[in-house]
Amino acid sequence: MEESKFFTEEEKKLFFSKYRELTGALSESLEKDDAPKIRQLLKPVVAMECYGRDHNGINGLLRNIETALIATKDIGLKRTSILALILYRPVLKKAISIEEIEKTFSAEVSLIINRLLKTSDLYARNTAINSDNFHHLLFSFAEDVRVILIMIADRLCMMRLGKAMTEEKERMRLATEVSYIYAPLAHRLGLYKIKSELEDLSLKYLDPNQYYRIKDKLNETKRSRDEYIGKFIDPVSRELEKTGLTFDIKGRTKSIHSINTKMKKQKVDFEGIYDLFAIRVVLNSAPEKERSDCWQAFSIITDMYQPNPKRMRDWLSVPKGNGYESLHITVLGPSKRWVEVQIRTQRMDEIAEKGLAAHWKYKGVHEERGLDDFLADVRAALENRSSTPMDLMREFKTDFYQDEIYVFTPTGDLLKLGVGATVLDFAFAIHSKIGSRCISGKVNGKNVPIRHVLNNGDSIEVVTSPAQTPKRDWLSFVATAKARNKIKQALREEEARTADLAKEQIQRRIKNRKVDIDEPSLMRYIKKKGFKTVTDFYLAISDGKLDINTAIDECVELEQKDRDASDRTELRSAEDFVANIEAKELSTHQDVLIIDKNLTGIDYKLAKCCNPIYGDPVFGFVSTAGIKIHRMTCPNASEMRNRFGYRIIPAEWSGKGTSGYIVTLRIVGNDDIGIVTNITSVISKENKVSLRSINIDSVDGLFQGTFSITVSDASTLTSLTKKLQGVKGVKNVGRLQ
Repeated sequence: MEESKFFTEEEKKLFFSKYRELTGALSESLEKDDAPKIRQLLKPVVAMECYGRDHNGINGLLRNIETALIATKDIGLKRTSILALILYRPVLKKAISIEEIEKTFSAEVSLIINRLLKTSDLYARNTAINSDNFHHLLFSFAEDVRVILIMIADRLCMMRLGKAMTEEKERMRLATEVSYIYAPLAHRLGLYKIKSELEDLSLKYLDPNQYYRIKDKLNETKRSRDEYIGKFIDPVSRELEKTGLTFDIKGRTKSIHSINTKMKKQKVDFEGIYDLFAIRVVLNSAPEKERSDCWQAFSIITDMYQPNPKRMRDWLSVPKGNGYESLHITVLGPSKRWVEVQIRTQRMDEIAEKGLAAHWKYKGVHEERGLDDFLADVRAALENRSSTPMDLMREFKTDFYQDEIYVFTPTGDLLKLGVGATVLDFAFAIHSKIGSRCISGKVNGKNVPIRHVLNNGDSIEVVTSPAQTPKRDWLSFVATAKARNKIKQALREEEARTADLAKEQIQRRIKNRKVDIDEPSLMRYIKKKGFKTVTDFYLAISDGKLDINTAIDECVELEQKDRDASDRTELRSAEDFVANIEAKELSTHQDVLIIDKNLTGIDYKLAKCCNPIYGDPVFGFVSTAGIKIHRMTCPNASEMRNRFGYRIIPAEWSGKGTSGYIVTLRIVGNDDIGIVTNITSVISKENKVSLRSINIDSVDGLFQGTFSITVSDASTLTSLTKKLQGVKGVKNVGRLQ
């Protein structure tokens, strides 16, 4: 490999060390002339700096090698995938052609590179995790599991380099993406070690205070925890040795993320979590004696410590879908503390830690084969597009994290479902039509309702009726993403049909009554009545909750009032005008916004729903009227992200905040004219702040005032707010949206 000018001395040493480690790890799968071919291809590429530093200063070639090492050593990918990973960037930069790759290596290598390029294209088009591209991203993953594995390795590498990222916003975006997409994927693929690291790093970046709080607590309690683990392990070790079993037994502290999840779920602080660690017994057993040795160890431990039968998990008899095998028991240890114990063999432990890597090793499965069940699950999660992107993400994450149960059809076929699945989930798992018509079930020969929760080993028969249709309350008890998606889809289709009929009905009635109501007038009326969507309005008409004639009369009356108000506009007083303060619209003067990918000079307007000012965290929203800039805390932000995530683009301030921005503050305090005088005095003394208007009301000994001011930026506003909060008698200072 040729030295490159972008290597520092330290980076050069590190690179060659990692390169030797990588070729060593791949020694069994690499062909004889692969290494010379790679060097020959990459020699001119490195000189062209295709692997140059990114905007964070991270060396691209080092990142590539680090990712390849994770993919090889932690995941188990071999020659074909690693060649594609190493050569992908030169193809992306057009330094090497895809035809050249195919000629030099194989069509399989070029196929993986093409699929990586498709994924890269989605990211290049600003694939936010809440955008419609999320669907396409998962579909591209579902085409080839190797693409998922390479992306998981790359995201783990980037998370480890998180501190090197210069922009906090970029680090947060990566951590959120990892939390919603890549950690669940790693979990589903059995990559538990990687999954735990991804979750911990995500928490570290998304909620650093909580991360370090738990980390510090773990460090503080380490000594007492180690003493207790020793007290538990010593007698167990002695008893296991008497049987002649060879084993390794140790205590393992649970991940920071899992502890944080338990704290939230159980609504307790750190001191309230008792199972901070688990004991793991790893047996060195011959393949034919694995299960018997595990059950023997189980018998010894449960003879010594009282087990909790409700918290036993047997993944020996029926392993998880991703290959996980183990016995989990919870026993009452010394000092009457519940302790989780995991019993497995070395082979099982390697599968539990490395997932597919070990599965391929022990089963002899080549990386290009298998995993059809997993890919089927991904495709099933994407079957319909009726859910919003954020809904899909939540269901995707939740569904992939679920533990599994195994149940039987009447013909004896085995079906895998998530823990908590009901008879209705089972019906939808068989077929969507059976689910839609399900009225009850028979579990182990007994009649049960559709909401009956299933257990491992149940045999289920579904009872259907042609008159049955999906109900909205079904969503409150189904547990699988497939059932939820199908129910939502059916409900939306039914609501759309009902709304269309109601729309035709109201249009006929308007025509028969010969009244003049146009579409904009009807939309204003629907909004005034408080309906969230037009469909909700038509459904209210259909259900009889809103009388058609009443709706028409009210709409005509509202339209007449609007016309009358318009006629009187010129008579409005100056006081009314001043009270209705609108935020100043900003064009490209000295306060510059950088929109999307470092683009400047684009026309935009500041949204009046949240009145952003220079320095506020903001985002752009593409509307029919152009780009509107909203604050991150805008009251409409959540709705926009959920429904129109694909329209959201990044935006940030640049330059200096010199334009005047109008902000309205709401101040509550004791009803004393002296306090108001002090408030106006503080405002007048503040640099880059001017008072525009005041409106004061007194109620029950308190004054509530709105103060319209002009400020230069958010930091000036924050400073002023703190000073106003310090005025004696002031109880609250808040910024109105």
